[in-house]
Amino acid sequence: MKTHPLKAYWNLAAAAIQTEALSSALTLGIFEPLVAPLTADELAARLGLHAGNTAHLLDLLWGMGLLERSVRPALDHLESAEPTYRLGTTARTYFLRASPQWYGDAWFYRESRLRQAAGLLRDQVRQGTQAEGGQALERFAEQWAAAARGQLAQDQHAATVPAALEVMSRVPEFASATRLLDLGGGPGWVAIELARRQDGLSGVVFDFPEAVAVAKENIATAGLAQRIEVLGGDLGRDDIGSGYDLIWCSSVLHFVPDVEAALRKMHAALRPGGTLVCAHAEIGNDPSAAAQVLQYYLPMLMQGRYVGRQGDVAAVMARGGFVRIESFACGMFPMAPLPVVVGRKDA
Repeated sequence: MKTHPLKAYWNLAAAAIQTEALSSALTLGIFEPLVAPLTADELAARLGLHAGNTAHLLDLLWGMGLLERSVRPALDHLESAEPTYRLGTTARTYFLRASPQWYGDAWFYRESRLRQAAGLLRDQVRQGTQAEGGQALERFAEQWAAAARGQLAQDQHAATVPAALEVMSRVPEFASATRLLDLGGGPGWVAIELARRQDGLSGVVFDFPEAVAVAKENIATAGLAQRIEVLGGDLGRDDIGSGYDLIWCSSVLHFVPDVEAALRKMHAALRPGGTLVCAHAEIGNDPSAAAQVLQYYLPMLMQGRYVGRQGDVAAVMARGGFVRIESFACGMFPMAPLPVVVGRKDA
């Protein structure tokens, strides 16, 4: 079917309605009662909402793939039917508070940050990036530690851990790895899950001291304190240890002052024959791929952070001494598909 050239840009304007629909559903507690089928009238009565407008919202959530809709005979009318709604798989998994993969806080955080970044965009184009001041690193470390207990933990459970497991299934060296560095590991759930999958694996979670304090608690709760340690520091200036045969590095390069120096440090930390697995956003060479990345990562670029072009990470790794470099895409990350670059240190 032929569509108007402006259709994609009308959809941009309308995206705010879908955003507010999900936000309203989470805020009003709409998903919790819908573990069992309810009509719009029943749900509205239970939550004290306007019945007619509740029905309209439920239809949009159904259209967004968050609810399932069916019909049942109307209780007060013969030979008529009324729609009922219940949670779809995605809503049941990620937007139900009782779910172990609850993602609501992380979604609110992401939506809020993107909305805030969008509001700054025009002034940033006019005026450039504003200096953050001398306390920027300390403030970021504190925020990162708070995130490790909140939305970052939810991000790791819901997205990063499944992505890491998918990626490692394509990295032959994972099966024989014995010493892992989870670089920028935050609350430590990636290292925990990789250790659960690979009995012979021990390792280190490296991040800011405030964040690895959270990881240490999670590691102890998981019963892995004898296999996984934590190391607090700043990748840009502190030691990250050595003797690793596998390094997992996901979306860390945005936050270092010198990407080449950071990758050289990772190379030095690997034992001979060791492997670096680096998952990092890059701007694609075709318009669609570029837009997928930039809609999420343009705010980082506006702040002066690193987001490279397609192939940049592999090129920097090659200059840093890595060999047998290969790349593949992983669509399991929650924002844009991330290229995964795997490089080895010569034996």
